[in-house]
Amino acid sequence: MSERAAPFYCPYCGDEDLRPSEQGHGAWECTACNRAFQLKFLGLLTRGLQPNDAGGDEI
Repeated sequence: MSERAAPFYCPYCGDEDLRPSEQGHGAWECTACNRAFQLKFLGLLTRGLQPNDAGGDEI
């Protein structure tokens, strides 16, 4: 089984100095803002992505 991709930046401060946390799978620590967070994949949406055929933004 392959490893999951690591986050590129902290979702709180935007810094890139992240380290894996000892709290478990998917847990990360940001050394810049001293926050810990966990990433979790919830699943796929049943409807999938719906393309916008009009070519412009919906109002």
